[in-house]
Amino acid sequence: MTLLIEESVPSGQEKPHKVRGKVRLREHLMGWLFVGPFGIVFLALLIAPLGYALYLSLFQKKLIGGTSFVFLGNYVKAFTDPSFLSGAWFVVRFSLVAIPLQIILALAMALILDAVTSLFARFSRLMIFLPYAIPTVIGAVMWGFLYSRNFGPFSDIFGLFGATAPDFFSSDLVFYGLANIVTWQWAGYYMIILYAALQGIDPALYEAARMDGADRWQIALRIKIPLITPAVLLILVFSLIGTLQFFNEPQFLRVLAAGTIGPDFTPNMYAYQQAFALANFNYGSAISFALGGIVFVGVYAFLFFTRKRRSFL
Repeated sequence: MTLLIEESVPSGQEKPHKVRGKVRLREHLMGWLFVGPFGIVFLALLIAPLGYALYLSLFQKKLIGGTSFVFLGNYVKAFTDPSFLSGAWFVVRFSLVAIPLQIILALAMALILDAVTSLFARFSRLMIFLPYAIPTVIGAVMWGFLYSRNFGPFSDIFGLFGATAPDFFSSDLVFYGLANIVTWQWAGYYMIILYAALQGIDPALYEAARMDGADRWQIALRIKIPLITPAVLLILVFSLIGTLQFFNEPQFLRVLAAGTIGPDFTPNMYAYQQAFALANFNYGSAISFALGGIVFVGVYAFLFFTRKRRSFL
């Protein structure tokens, strides 16, 4: 049959398989043409800097002897460095408090706004989401003003009752002060994700549940929340990655909490201090990759155990 088809092709025309090959090649070239600009930016601004930072982390620069190859020596030093370990332990503890708080508030707000259909609900969604649109620097400065015991409004409010405003920059309260800032900034963003997931549920399920005698609480607990579990897991992963890389808020509040927030308060702050304050780029790069390893292990373990639980259920 192949011989008959090839012989039936008029002279001067290309064979069908050659035409198809040229079409595929043209499609591949067009695909690479569209992906090319992003690929160039991705390689130049992400892959290349990461590769160079990894290269730096394998060396050590000394005043005497110059730069020497130490392989994993900087990583061994990082995981035995009390400053790095204390910062890592802080972000782990911070994650255990801040992440559930953000998820619970976001889920509660999403369920309430999903049940209310009015102009007020639309305005509420915008106001709840608004803190996420505020840059981190501005948010940190704003909360630094609110927390201030000298000129902040909290001191005036407590003063009306003859009390002293709590010092949110003290060693006892700075943990909760930062948790409040992070929750204020990110809960609205997570609420939008959960609200969008709720909007994708078929309303016929609610009608069937009401016909069976289910009230609003039962619909929320037994229908809505189970059906948006993938969205909840998604924001859990987002919040876990972001919280373990905690940097902006404590870095900008160091001036107001100089005695409490030090340069090694979190691993990212410690890496920043080593690289840009002490010019120890090799050790700073190693700390950054060590933190990246902790984030990867934490996210992988979370996804592994949630997958196992879902398959078991």
